[in-house]
Amino acid sequence: MVSASVIMFVLAGLFFNLNLFSSGISNVSAIINPNIRLFLSSALSLFLPVMSYLFSEAKGAGYSNSVSQLTMDDLSLRAGLILTWMLIVELLRKKVDEIHMQGYSGSIQRAGRVIWLGNLVFFNIRTSGRKAVFSILWILCATKLVQRIVFTEVGKRSYAHGKNARVISSYMAQMLLQHDDHQEHQLGGVGEQAIQGGDELLKRCRYIVMGEEMLVEEPTADGYKLMNNITPADGSIIVVTVGNVWELAEKDKLFTSLDKNRHLNLLCLSFSLFKMLRRRFEHPVAITDQETSSCRELILKGLVYHNNGESAAEALFQVLNDEVTFLREYYHSVVPVVFASPFFLFVNYFLVHIAVIILCLMTIVICGNGDVSYAFRSIITDNDTLHSGFANIVSCLLSTAAHSPAAFFSIVDLFITVLLFIIFLYEEIWEFFVFLLSNWFMVSMLCNYIAKPRWRESPTISGAVRVLMWLRSNRSHGNLSFKQFSVLNLRCWPLNLPLFAIPSLVVKTEVVPNNLKKSIFEYLVEHGRGTAADYYTPLTNGKTALRRNNLFHQLSWACESDSVAEVILTWHVATCLFEVKCPPQSSEEDQATPSSVVAIRLSKYCAYLVAFHPEQLPDNQEKAELVFEDMRKELKGMLGCRDYYFSLPRARVGKIMERIMRVEETTGQSEIQVEPQVQNDRNNVVVNGAKLGRLLINEANSNGQGTVWKVLADVWTELIIFVASSSEEERVKGHDDVLLQVGEFITVLWALTKHIGIARPAKTTSRHPQASSDLV
Repeated sequence: MVSASVIMFVLAGLFFNLNLFSSGISNVSAIINPNIRLFLSSALSLFLPVMSYLFSEAKGAGYSNSVSQLTMDDLSLRAGLILTWMLIVELLRKKVDEIHMQGYSGSIQRAGRVIWLGNLVFFNIRTSGRKAVFSILWILCATKLVQRIVFTEVGKRSYAHGKNARVISSYMAQMLLQHDDHQEHQLGGVGEQAIQGGDELLKRCRYIVMGEEMLVEEPTADGYKLMNNITPADGSIIVVTVGNVWELAEKDKLFTSLDKNRHLNLLCLSFSLFKMLRRRFEHPVAITDQETSSCRELILKGLVYHNNGESAAEALFQVLNDEVTFLREYYHSVVPVVFASPFFLFVNYFLVHIAVIILCLMTIVICGNGDVSYAFRSIITDNDTLHSGFANIVSCLLSTAAHSPAAFFSIVDLFITVLLFIIFLYEEIWEFFVFLLSNWFMVSMLCNYIAKPRWRESPTISGAVRVLMWLRSNRSHGNLSFKQFSVLNLRCWPLNLPLFAIPSLVVKTEVVPNNLKKSIFEYLVEHGRGTAADYYTPLTNGKTALRRNNLFHQLSWACESDSVAEVILTWHVATCLFEVKCPPQSSEEDQATPSSVVAIRLSKYCAYLVAFHPEQLPDNQEKAELVFEDMRKELKGMLGCRDYYFSLPRARVGKIMERIMRVEETTGQSEIQVEPQVQNDRNNVVVNGAKLGRLLINEANSNGQGTVWKVLADVWTELIIFVASSSEEERVKGHDDVLLQVGEFITVLWALTKHIGIARPAKTTSRHPQASSDLV
């Protein structure tokens, strides 16, 4: 029993901390940290067999309390307590299990656990009162299982969820066909009248927000046949588009008074873009140039005219951040927010609970063999805790715990049981508020409000929408953030220990600054101002930025490598050296400050990608990992073992620059001889970075620091877009794998490049063309 108590005490503490700190009321996210989920999943996978063994031991021991009224034929008190823990933990397991739209492997495993627990309840408990209590707990477990199975089945068969990617593809193809027939840009709005203002672009946008499942007539060979959007006689709307949202927002008091910044409009746009992005994961079809051009006009021009100045970049990245959040919660949610709607709210959180209460009452009566009064009376008489009174038991145990080990462990067991019940109740309340305050429910409410005129005329419904908007305004909104990592901060990190072992020691999280958002936004707008042919000019890994700043001939050698990881680390080392030797001014009036922030933050984020997520880079993952390991060995060989492990980053920079200057003074060459074990046929990243940093410092002495920081900001902006704009299946899977890790800025940029049609040039993989013909 001590083993069982220790196991449950640790597990209850973990769930308590998870609910208190990871899922607080201020955090309404429908996902949990992947590391926590992995740990709890591993722990819970061992919980049932271990506790089943302890249950059988307690049952076989035949332990009975002298105060208990149980007979030896019934389950012992200790065994009953273990069974109670097993049932409550099964109820808490939903905190760890994701809700998938396909597959039944998780549901089958859970069904096996529930059946096993039902066997323990109905074949081991004799007295009617105890059987009724345990049956109620088991019914709750079975209800949660049935709900998950229904979620999976409905989601898989629904045109609004599991089949939505193909429906959206068919819809977009049909809209493009109508565009060709009518010779006007109605999909994204790129006509002369639309270009006059961002609102016109958004009002004419026909991207679907909600309701597309109502248009499906029948499946076809390559998708679905859809009917035209017919408006019913009552004036309601079948399909709500982005244009419908923008049109109503101008004249409805609900929007004009409570949403002056049009955050709800942008949220609906995010939801529409999320549906289009899902096709990249589930239904990889070729996106036409016409659709890409339409989306580019809508995003880059519509938001520019709608949000003038710096707010345009902030609005764009808020839209993209919400879009990626929709994507993350769709694939990895532990709460059924995907089905969020007023109808689902009523069925899942009211009707289901009423049905469960009725089922529990019927079970109590059945356990009492049909005698209603005896059945309810036996719940008190057959359960010691309820019969003696919870307060009396606690006071009795506290008075004897000092000299009685049995009383002490009984207090511990009682505390664990109460804590588990509190956590379960908290989880139910937490799930309801997460559902109610989620972006999914907000979009559903708005679409129903827009589509149904009677909703807008109803004071009750309008009041409910106002209350919901007020509740959402009082909660914290997650800011877009990214990880920061510097290769010069690798001290005290043994070479034989993987970086991903304890990343928090060397990685910190920072909010993406507005200057960085504006830099990327301006680059994309400038990149799209030319003709269509100019827009699809192949991206480069920084060479275009150097050419634009008239430094191509001096610095282009740093971008010549065919490995993006080598280019990133070379420029990262140079940026770190330049930051220490020529620190940016802190004055707000200094024009170099915005550029320095952009360069430093992007440099550290790209270095983080190389170190922790090489699968996100255009390189072969093994190549990127090899480049990083070679860089670490080279850095250790250059600094020496003592300075590598114990020196500060500023001291490291000083020693590197000192060696450069000493070599240049003595030999007149810009070379550094490192220890023999790091010399190989590959490029020396640290050496090249030090050379580049020296050139940047010389350029700053000639033309000022502001010029160099501007160059670095342009290079890093172009480089991060070059990294993000990937279409390979391996890179798409990489983005799917990191969706759970909140703050992966590269996924947000990837979504942006997919929408506006930026792509890297295809690599030439064959050096011997005749080989392919030989194979043929």
